[in-house]
Amino acid sequence: MAGDPLIELRDVNKYFGDLHVLRDINLTVAKGEVVVVIGPSGSGKSTLCRAINRLETIQSGTILLDGQPLPEEGKGLARLRAEVGMVFQSFNLFAHKTVLQNVSLGQIRVRGRKREDADERSRELLDRVGVGDQADKYPAQLSGGQQQRVAIARALAMEPKAMLFDEPTSALDPEMINEVLEVMRQLARDGMTMIVVTHEMGFARSAANRVVFMADGRIVEDRSPDEFFTNPSSERAKDFLSKILHH
Repeated sequence: MAGDPLIELRDVNKYFGDLHVLRDINLTVAKGEVVVVIGPSGSGKSTLCRAINRLETIQSGTILLDGQPLPEEGKGLARLRAEVGMVFQSFNLFAHKTVLQNVSLGQIRVRGRKREDADERSRELLDRVGVGDQADKYPAQLSGGQQQRVAIARALAMEPKAMLFDEPTSALDPEMINEVLEVMRQLARDGMTMIVVTHEMGFARSAANRVVFMADGRIVEDRSPDEFFTNPSSERAKDFLSKILHH
């Protein structure tokens, strides 16, 4: 079962100009927990994800990682980003570096590993996500699903305490979605702490410990997948599910 709190958001508020995108967010994610965040577009899901590794700053409230407030800037911030891996909708790989170099780079620069050690670790991880045979290619030579699996390996290479996924499959062709979700399911089974923003309800059902439903910058529901999908308590969630599950 899940352990101590790893990620905590307390009364978090975020504005873009006059737009109040995160409203009094309270959320705790325990070690080893998989939390899937769903909701209509514009509900604040991606902003929530990005605030946890300080890609977005917040106006008020507190975010803690392993009991410590997020660092403001500098070395501490680089370390935080190593400890909270992030996988985006776009793969953000360096086009002019090979797959292997993409996965080794952060280990060498941020974790201070020797290249040989980094490369060895990278190859293990590329094997683990099923693209070990692509190590010497460049990102453009890979399919979207393969690139996204490389991006996951790159985040894992930093040995993060938690992984954030911001709609990791929404830019992929349908036939590639499952190969990425399967890697994520395996991570979940291996006990990785994960926050996943996604539209993939099957993944939410099968891999999540909790489903967090957001609307208008608020957390409207935070329940087990079973409870949420069979018996959502809010009208917003009922409406959302009827649209997404029946089209």
